[in-house]
Amino acid sequence: MNRQSKKPEIGLLDHDASRGAAVYMPATLALYDLFVLGFSSSFVWNCPSGLILDLYDQHVSSKHLDIGVGTGYFMDRCRFPASPTIALFDLNPNSLEKAATRLRRYAPTCHVGNVLEPIDIGSSGFGSIGLNYLLHCLPGDLKSKSIVFENLRPLLKDGGTIFGSTILGRGVKHNFLALKLMRAYNARGIFSNQSDSQEDLEAGLRAHFHQCTIRIEGCVALFNAKN
Repeated sequence: MNRQSKKPEIGLLDHDASRGAAVYMPATLALYDLFVLGFSSSFVWNCPSGLILDLYDQHVSSKHLDIGVGTGYFMDRCRFPASPTIALFDLNPNSLEKAATRLRRYAPTCHVGNVLEPIDIGSSGFGSIGLNYLLHCLPGDLKSKSIVFENLRPLLKDGGTIFGSTILGRGVKHNFLALKLMRAYNARGIFSNQSDSQEDLEAGLRAHFHQCTIRIEGCVALFNAKN
């Protein structure tokens, strides 16, 4: 498995960013699909995972970069063009290993790194970059987190698409479970999204891309943008 750097200790990297990533230990990842993508997506955030899979089906290309890979669930199920080139980028090596194993039929390359910092993975010209359920786990608010778009734009080819999903803290309706989990996750540093809004997400996208579209489903913003 190729990596941007040797396998790090979580917590030796950017401290704030690592708080959101550190929760993804092997035991947590074993339950991720069932709890996060099954129960929480449908009944807490009111955005069934099938809608995110549709986003992948609409936008993945033959050269795809995925940031914050989780378990590789959506890449495992989406409709890639024949013989795609796939790169995986994550702060947590456990997530990279889980996703890479799941996607081994595509022989993905893996890179450990912090998306809040400039990114050099030895490759660019990606037709698509996926950011699924990542932004709400990064420290700060969406105004500061828009540095992610600045860091990723150079990796996109002309006309390429960046797309993803994020759970918003403001301007959407949260049910009882969503309010409880939001408070708990923000208190523990797993989430940092209490002030995240559609307006700030759109401003961040428009600052770096010529076109952007945002669709709200429950508490979740589904977005895509082109350079």
